Amino acid sequence: MEFRLLGAVSVATEAGELPLGPAKRRSLLAALLLRPNRPVPVDQLTATLWDREPPLRARSVIQGHVSRLRVLLAGADAEMFGVELVTQGASYVLRMPESLLDAHRFEELVTLARGQRVAADAVAMYQEALSLWQGPALSGAYPSPPLQAAAHALEELRLASVEMLAGAYARLGEHNRAAAVLRAEAEAHPLRESLAAALMRELQRAGRRSEALDWFHRTRRLLAEELGVDPGRELADAYGVALRGDEEAGASGSAGAAGAAAQVAQVAAPGPAPAVPAPAPGGPGVSVPDTVDLLPRMPRGFHGRSGELTDLSRAAAGEAPVCLVTGPAGVGKTALVVHWAHRNRAAFPGGLLYADLRGFSDTGEPTHLEVLREFLLALGVAPRRIPESANGASALYRSLAADRQLLVVLDNVRGSEQVRELLPGGTRCVTVVTSRYRLRGLIASDAARPVPVDVLEPDDSTALLAAVLGKERVVAEAVGALRLVELCGGLPLALRVTAARLADQPDCSLRAMSAELADESRRLSLLDVEDTGVRAALRLTVRRLPDDVAHHFAHLGRHPGTHVDRFTAAALAGTDPKTAEAALDRLAAAHLVTRTAPGRWTLHDLVRLYARDLAAGPDALVRVLDHCVATALAAADAAEPGDESCFTLPADFRPPHAIREFADREEAMDWYAAEREDLTLAAAAADAAGLHGRTWRIVLGLWPQMVWRVLDGWTPLLHTALEATRADGDARAESRVLALLGWVLTEEGRTAEAVVHLEAAPVIAARAGDRRGEATALINLSLAQAALGSPQEAAEGCVRASHLAREAGDRHTERLALHHLSRHQLDTRQWQSALDTSVAALAVESTPDAPAASRVLLLTAGGEALIGLGDEAEGIRRLESAASEAESSGYDEGAVRALAALLRVSADVGLRARYDTAMVRLANRT
Repeated sequence: MEFRLLGAVSVATEAGELPLGPAKRRSLLAALLLRPNRPVPVDQLTATLWDREPPLRARSVIQGHVSRLRVLLAGADAEMFGVELVTQGASYVLRMPESLLDAHRFEELVTLARGQRVAADAVAMYQEALSLWQGPALSGAYPSPPLQAAAHALEELRLASVEMLAGAYARLGEHNRAAAVLRAEAEAHPLRESLAAALMRELQRAGRRSEALDWFHRTRRLLAEELGVDPGRELADAYGVALRGDEEAGASGSAGAAGAAAQVAQVAAPGPAPAVPAPAPGGPGVSVPDTVDLLPRMPRGFHGRSGELTDLSRAAAGEAPVCLVTGPAGVGKTALVVHWAHRNRAAFPGGLLYADLRGFSDTGEPTHLEVLREFLLALGVAPRRIPESANGASALYRSLAADRQLLVVLDNVRGSEQVRELLPGGTRCVTVVTSRYRLRGLIASDAARPVPVDVLEPDDSTALLAAVLGKERVVAEAVGALRLVELCGGLPLALRVTAARLADQPDCSLRAMSAELADESRRLSLLDVEDTGVRAALRLTVRRLPDDVAHHFAHLGRHPGTHVDRFTAAALAGTDPKTAEAALDRLAAAHLVTRTAPGRWTLHDLVRLYARDLAAGPDALVRVLDHCVATALAAADAAEPGDESCFTLPADFRPPHAIREFADREEAMDWYAAEREDLTLAAAAADAAGLHGRTWRIVLGLWPQMVWRVLDGWTPLLHTALEATRADGDARAESRVLALLGWVLTEEGRTAEAVVHLEAAPVIAARAGDRRGEATALINLSLAQAALGSPQEAAEGCVRASHLAREAGDRHTERLALHHLSRHQLDTRQWQSALDTSVAALAVESTPDAPAASRVLLLTAGGEALIGLGDEAEGIRRLESAASEAESSGYDEGAVRALAALLRVSADVGLRARYDTAMVRLANRT
């Protein structure tokens, strides 16, 4: 049992967390845990639960919460752990071993770490202490002043521990690790000067002086803007050290410190600069302004993106770099770039230029001359001196930029041609381009460096919601917040619109909003406000697509699955795979689809919903289902080759232009593994549309994977297929699905259920004249009968199955029947019969490309029978042959079975090693 304050207030047990209920009950528990083993008066609890005038029945409410806590603790056998909630006069006491409280263990570990002389030991203890934190202290409790004060005190202890951990890393000489630890906290607490100073010192010691200086200027600006104060002594000293390039904070003595303080004063409150005349770089009519800054304001509520910010900084290094920031509509490209530009403005003393090229706007794109005119005016060119031609303006712009250290941001670019005339000529200039397209032409012509931007991670998405709604509201409904993040798919635009709706409806819970968004028919409408929203952003992107690409995009919305390849896209759109692949490539360049693997694409959930609302032909679903049927049939034939496919195609089948071809079993099984989820969704879509013949065929086409991964929860899908066969009136299909379902249930240990289906399967197959299906059903029935303790009945069924298969000319099923007959005979110690049966089965002709599994299993059965007859040498030889063949063919299950039989008669270390290796491979695969 563990009581937690360092994160959500909770009680963890072996059976899971106790359901503590409402925030006030958590608050009461938190108040007791903050003073364990000490009386907490009711008046103090009242102040904890209500920050204003408490209700008249406050005492009764507290008694009710205490009563419920006692019930929960009793149900968790708290007394076994020495935990008891007792009444003591007008107070309550939570008696408990303090070692059960995470906050107590945290403080103990920190105290131990402080006393360590060996820095590595201190690091380990600080890390263990900090690992106890699962989030902001006292989360989920009512934010009353007493609890807020307690949470603040705990947070201060945590931050102090982080600083001490960084100090321990520093003692080890690991300054980069110390800086990494401090940076994460300094980002979260930008006004904490001690963190900023410590981070600057470690950056300086790690040889990252420019980053240290950048961090000082960032913190100085925040202190001025947020608090109206200058940096304190500690931060000023760290700045002085960074300026001088010293490795240690105190290396320069008091004079250096005074000098640093003087420089800080100059930075914090600069006086007028001396008037030093300088030549105007552009000649007559050009005056150099003091500040060139066309950037939009700093984006509000910006969170996360540390990786992308780092990538952008790396891309901006070097000579005249062009950084290409790309990503889908609404992902926050502009916010990222503007945030980065503001944060790095000190690196561009020549100015910061910005232009929105409106490549995805209803208002039309500005001309090159319009953009250049705005840039030239900002750079101090008199209006009358601006050339009237775009070429002349571009030449003047490049000449002015040649000697400047400029940042040029070109936002919302549609194509590479929009950018080239706006690139500055200076080697110290940095250009950042944002686009929904990948702009491969710009990469080719100007060596643009891509910086891809994807959706936000859940933590950053939650932080974005909290920035708009307030941390308390989001923490109080943590589950609802995570559900909103999931429904918005981490897309910042969708999250901001959702937050705006919630901010406008303070009485609406996050859970209620997530319930509304869960309705796919309404989700995109709810993610639009006024002229902003996901639908509007996507419309502007799709509008730019060529007609054939837009046609493919609209039909992707009809796909019941989550991924497509070129064959699936062609089937949906009614085109060929080559055309579909070209369209998918264009859609990927526009960030409307994402390539998840070679030849495999997916759509963001919101993009998929948008595509679903577009006009598409009514036959798209049938075409893609028939594509699934045909491809599953081809995969089954490749994985389990035989002289008969597992089903025939529907009478109204619409053949796709082309389907994937499978060279061998391995390719087919890889395809099954990748497509299982989509095939399941396709079967569900067929079932919902009443296309029963497609439903059961898609499911039955999965049978090789069901055999390979039998315990993967196939039963619900097979029940769906069974109902579809009956609705389709296909007795042959019904018997085969019954046989497969019964076998799966047997393997799951649900033998009694399995027998019901397996006894019906051969009867229905016989009625349908399907001798192959009848034989298979009898084999599967024999397995259930053997499991129920009737090996003789099971053997008789296998004999009958072998005769039926032989009559039908199905050598594969005949061998299978004889294999299982030999296993039943082995189970009843009929050694000679088992040997004769396995030899007879091996003599049955099989297709040349049949998998090695059948031969391996029959050799194993024969080897076991020989050992049972006393011919140990020959038995071992056959088992070794089976094991070697299984290992060489990658049939791990067969290798495990053969090697296990060998280990029953041999203690050879080599055999044990081979067995263990095969078991590991089998476990990893399953």
